[in-house]
Amino acid sequence: MKPIAVVTGGAGFIGSHMNDLLIERGYKVRVIDNLVGGRETNIEHHRSNPDFSFEERDIRSLEPGEKMFADAKIVIHFAGIGDIVPSIDNPVEYMSVNVQGTVKVLECARAAKVSRLVYAASSSCYGLADVPTREDHPIRPQYPYALSKYQGEQAAFHWHQVYKLPVNSIRIFNAYGTRSRTSGAYGAVFGVFLRQKIANQPYTVVGDGTQRRDFLYASDVAEAFLAAAETPKVGEIWNLGAGNPQSVNRIIELLGGERIEIPKRPGEPDCTYADITKIQKDLNWAPKVSFEDGVGRLVANIDYWKAAPLWTPNKIAEATATWFNFLGGDKKAAG
Repeated sequence: MKPIAVVTGGAGFIGSHMNDLLIERGYKVRVIDNLVGGRETNIEHHRSNPDFSFEERDIRSLEPGEKMFADAKIVIHFAGIGDIVPSIDNPVEYMSVNVQGTVKVLECARAAKVSRLVYAASSSCYGLADVPTREDHPIRPQYPYALSKYQGEQAAFHWHQVYKLPVNSIRIFNAYGTRSRTSGAYGAVFGVFLRQKIANQPYTVVGDGTQRRDFLYASDVAEAFLAAAETPKVGEIWNLGAGNPQSVNRIIELLGGERIEIPKRPGEPDCTYADITKIQKDLNWAPKVSFEDGVGRLVANIDYWKAAPLWTPNKIAEATATWFNFLGGDKKAAG
């Protein structure tokens, strides 16, 4: 009998890659997702697979005893609000989904007596971190998204402590890849740039483009999560990146095209850089997809972003006005 995996947020960007890997590795996959942002296309290729099932739900509506969790062996918890900038405008919703929604998932997993729950945490909990960043780095969230993801992680480990729910957590640095979001709020650089490339518009570079991010391709992220679900280790936190930060300017080199600079946002680091020593050692994991290959895969699938919003400097200024209002006066946050 095939083991059962529940993937919350499984119609999303990373979640859909997780589904692919789990099915490939012999799991039956049950996906729970609210389909915000038209993400149903990410799971269409699995709809006819007898090892795949889907339920459209807000995780906050889940209750212990849900059929989707029955006999599940593992739960991979990706569901949540992932856009960073809008968290300044709507902190209540972020705390509701990313913290209270997580608690609902934890309770379902506890009732189902799963053998492992892996929580998708965020490296944003470290704030303006020393690099390369280890798991024992001080926690300094700079904005509500970061706080909500960290408190969701704290809830998961509290359930581990009190209820003995077997939990591991992975703090993702900068995931990228095919199927990333094509609608909604201003966000991740690749979604913005790919739509601008389609429209033959200049890339909107925040600052001078020398800022670096520890980009890791989505299939490598999925491999790490499966390893965290199958390891005998429990109660662990791992940082997850490629351990090889790339600059925004390097992205433009690979994509090709003109650029325009827009103001740098306070509270955002000049560099994110995961120290991946622990995850490599504990889980025998290593990234497989080079940055150049990963960007090539995005360009090969660029039509996916045709319907994405086209962000201009003026639209970005409007979308980030509240961010600058609340974080712009903090000299420490501004670096």
